[in-house]
Amino acid sequence: MKTKLYVVYGGKSVEHEISLKTARTVLGAVDESKFELFPIYIARDGRWCAPDLQVSPGIELQHLVAQPTQDNEAASIGDVLLRKLALPGKKVVLPLIHGSYGEDGTLQGLLEMLNVPYVGNGVLSAALTLDKAISKQMLAQAGIRQVEHQVVLREYWLADEPRCLAGLEEGIGYPCYVKPSSLGSSIGISRCETRSELTAGIAEALQYDAKLVVERELIGREIQVAVIGNETPIASLPGEFIHDHRFFDFASKYSDPRLRMSIPAELSEALTGQVRSLALQAYLVHGCTGLARVDFFLDRDGLLYLNEINALPGFTSASMYPVMWERTDGTTYAQLIDRLIAYAFDRHEARQSLRYERHTTC
Repeated sequence: MKTKLYVVYGGKSVEHEISLKTARTVLGAVDESKFELFPIYIARDGRWCAPDLQVSPGIELQHLVAQPTQDNEAASIGDVLLRKLALPGKKVVLPLIHGSYGEDGTLQGLLEMLNVPYVGNGVLSAALTLDKAISKQMLAQAGIRQVEHQVVLREYWLADEPRCLAGLEEGIGYPCYVKPSSLGSSIGISRCETRSELTAGIAEALQYDAKLVVERELIGREIQVAVIGNETPIASLPGEFIHDHRFFDFASKYSDPRLRMSIPAELSEALTGQVRSLALQAYLVHGCTGLARVDFFLDRDGLLYLNEINALPGFTSASMYPVMWERTDGTTYAQLIDRLIAYAFDRHEARQSLRYERHTTC
């Protein structure tokens, strides 16, 4: 009997379109001799539905989108759970929602309550990795080098903007980058060279998050490493996007036809070993399971700075994460999905041995 594979995509997130692109690639690559596919679409307003799709490679993005039939989130979630997830048989969920309400531990918490195996990071590691401010605290405690940064909270900014600006200028300086703490794909990020740009950048980022991270600019290369596994993860060869953008923003990442990958990145053997080791250390520090992509800066002096951990990296066939594995050990896209699902079942099985009531003796 085939395993039921529930692919959850879309979401109440500014990264909605990116999730659709990821889902299109995954749905077209899954081995249907092993899995019975159940697409689950979450609309921009948070309502769920289970569209009746004829899945095929190259399916158009608009065909993945459906109109939920229920009036509110609770009713729509209940409807999908009863009609789809409650079906008998072996099952696993593949969450493909980037950003809010999917990559931040909230969806994972629901799946834990349902006792359903799912691919990727658990509640805590998902929440930790998406929140850049908290993640940086974890990395600092582990002694992993990072670029100088400060956290800005909306309430403090609104209460005393001049004092916040003065603290940022003294502690970080210009140029700097303003980032929403819990968002990906370079959305809401600004590069700032002056006080007026910094003020505008903070105003922009606060539209997406109530907590921001402001970082000093570091001139250098951006190196990425793919990590896979549970308690004993492994790291891929490092990769690098080759581009001429001073600020690698959303448009640069997703629309520049000149963008190309260099895998493995041109690094010395020693640096390659170091960046892979640091990626594994950061993965374990955050308690990651399943997968993550760990991003670094390499400065002109050859020093590595950990930038961030992405617990649900871009996952189209042309994304860095799957391509790094293909060039590291020959793993195909379909095989990578199989590996991730196997890790999901391993993690779920291990959790079933835990007790949820106190052991008593007579």
